[in-house]
Amino acid sequence: MADDLHTRYMRATDTWTAHRADCTTCQHSTRCEAGAPLFERFTRLQDAYLNRSRPS
Repeated sequence: MADDLHTRYMRATDTWTAHRADCTTCQHSTRCEAGAPLFERFTRLQDAYLNRSRPS
């Protein structure tokens, strides 16, 4: 599962980064209609990845 989460997180990172690079609206805290869900997915997966349970 951790590998799948990492893969989804990296894919969302790449998708958001590519969109932001080409979108003049999606700068800083402003999101366009298409960029908002991409950013939400990226942040949700980032939070999940960073807060995942780690084996002791």
